[in-house]
Amino acid sequence: MNPRTHFRLVVLYVLVAALMLVLVGRLWSLQVLEGEHYRGIAAQNRTRDIVVPAVRGMILDDRGRPLVRNTSALVVSVDRTTLLRQKDGGEGILRRLSAVLGIGQDEITKRIRLCGPGIKRPCWPGSPYQPIPVEDHVDPKRALQIMERQEEFPGVTAQVQAVRDYPEPNGAKPAQVLGYLQPITQEEMDKRTGLKVTGYSGVDLVGRAGLEAQYDAALRGEPGFRKVLVDSQGRVTGTADEQAAVPGNHLVTSIDAGVQGAAENALKHAIDGARKAGRPADAGAAVVMDVQTGRMVAMASHPTYDPAIWTGGISQEQYEALLGKKKGEPLISRVTQGQFAPGSTFKVSSVAAAVKDGNSLNGIYPCPGSYNVGNRAFRNFEGQGHGPMNLHMALVKSCDTIFYRFAYQEWQRDGGMKPKKNPSDPMVRMARDYGFGSRTGIDLPSESEGRIPDRAWKKDYWEVTRAANCKGAKEGYPQVAKTDPARAAYLKAVATENCTEGFVWRPGDAANFSVGQGDVLVTPLQLVRAYAAIANGGRLVVPRLGVAVMRPDGTVAQRIEAPPAKRLPVDQKVIKYIRDALADVPKQGTAAGAFGGFDMKTVEVGGKTGTAEVYGKEDTSWFASIGPMKKPRFAVVAMVSQGGTGASTAAPAVREIWEAMYGTKDRPPLLKDGRLPSELPALPGGEGTAP
Repeated sequence: MNPRTHFRLVVLYVLVAALMLVLVGRLWSLQVLEGEHYRGIAAQNRTRDIVVPAVRGMILDDRGRPLVRNTSALVVSVDRTTLLRQKDGGEGILRRLSAVLGIGQDEITKRIRLCGPGIKRPCWPGSPYQPIPVEDHVDPKRALQIMERQEEFPGVTAQVQAVRDYPEPNGAKPAQVLGYLQPITQEEMDKRTGLKVTGYSGVDLVGRAGLEAQYDAALRGEPGFRKVLVDSQGRVTGTADEQAAVPGNHLVTSIDAGVQGAAENALKHAIDGARKAGRPADAGAAVVMDVQTGRMVAMASHPTYDPAIWTGGISQEQYEALLGKKKGEPLISRVTQGQFAPGSTFKVSSVAAAVKDGNSLNGIYPCPGSYNVGNRAFRNFEGQGHGPMNLHMALVKSCDTIFYRFAYQEWQRDGGMKPKKNPSDPMVRMARDYGFGSRTGIDLPSESEGRIPDRAWKKDYWEVTRAANCKGAKEGYPQVAKTDPARAAYLKAVATENCTEGFVWRPGDAANFSVGQGDVLVTPLQLVRAYAAIANGGRLVVPRLGVAVMRPDGTVAQRIEAPPAKRLPVDQKVIKYIRDALADVPKQGTAAGAFGGFDMKTVEVGGKTGTAEVYGKEDTSWFASIGPMKKPRFAVVAMVSQGGTGASTAAPAVREIWEAMYGTKDRPPLLKDGRLPSELPALPGGEGTAP
């Protein structure tokens, strides 16, 4: 044999041997070293993991009545991923699904498209990797067609699952308090490690507002899983393993459904009455607080909406109605997010500030029809003078000029137009001590801070608005002048002043501040909290809605306590003095007309009217109250934007709430002896215990 040929054969034998060794080694590696791993992968080809959704917990009132519960419904969902893998992009599946459900194919296509810029609802705001619900409350016969013909509907599921239901006990519909659910987004899934996604909308919903968002972790429960065996066509042939879902816990709140319903009705009656009188009455709030604990008993907001609108998806028209000003932005809670000038209800803070600044609590002060603050006359309501009076009557009769005088003198002592390095600003400081200008800390998301203006705020605001004001000062307001020359001239004069000296804290700013006007803004929740502090002796409680988290078996998982209350830096004799003055307002003061014939023997109520002027709009109507006066339990506040005077609109609403709680000759009380439940409600399988 040729030596060269022999050499080639040897090399060939060596290569074949090497290849055989590599092959044998690889086979040994796959079957021995990595055999367990690949056996698992092979098993996965004939099994499927299904995450089983947990039933979300209920939200209950203080007596255990459900404000939010669950009902069962047949929900049809579509898996976008499976759909897009089809040769026709899923068109055939959607066409067949449209015929079965009786819904247009275009409508189904819209429901499963992903939300994004320029995409109008309906669309899917959640993760693109979850099956998307296209119809809830499906007729069982239609669902059966889908389940029996799975080969025609790959990626389509029909499952019985829990959906949120709102039973409205005693007519209570606290939509803004409860909040709503929306699908979890892919971004949230990426951030929230350990969150199991079911593939069904029931557990992939998360709280987006209100209590649903605040207590989402407690309410949502823990999903289970089921490992099922499938054949080559993907049909289920059996179950390999299963772990049951853990239902969500129930949330017991301090809301009393009876009082909540009464507050909503009273607010509606007040708004309807104001509108009959020719006023816009475009928004309102009514709130009831337990002054000793800070527990929220009722929180009514207007305009409102039906939270069931979120169930099963929401149209673009419905979505815009919830957010748009045309419908009054009903998604906003006027109790916690609405910010309004408080008017004379704010004087309880100004009295305390004036006394702390050195004015005599028992002094006599003139109450003329107008008082000159700098070179401008500031008038009483309707220019009426009341003669000399003490601070008690200043609150009862709501004399503005006494407070203008206090504010102007304080402003002068601080240096006037050339303030001291560290001005005292006693009224600003006291307002902040009362909790105005900061969040109360209530267990709800998205609470507004309100606004307590001062010198620093005015300078910052001037910086932001200076360019616009200077433009108005130079060019005027020609569009306004076409229809209202007087207003255009006024706006130009204001713009000129703000352009050049808008950063200056003027005497008029201090005067307006003292009576809750000008740039002062508060929320109804801040105001009811301030009056609760007057009622309970000076404790600024932290408002709370959640009372306890209870397991499905009725046992207590967690008690929800409020942070410790701060104390008002106000002497007890001043607090008592203010409280005594408030007691006379419904008897002989500005609310005497609204409370005429009110049964003060059943429950003695004190309070303060407020009528806040808003440029270009009708007055904001307020009434803040406390009672029973001998041993206060509740603070009740009502507000109607563009509702007129406090005495004509808000005060009657507050009266209606008190009468509902304590009863009248013709109506039994909602609260026996004016008391709330002292124990947690007993749920099935558990015992009620003291909260």
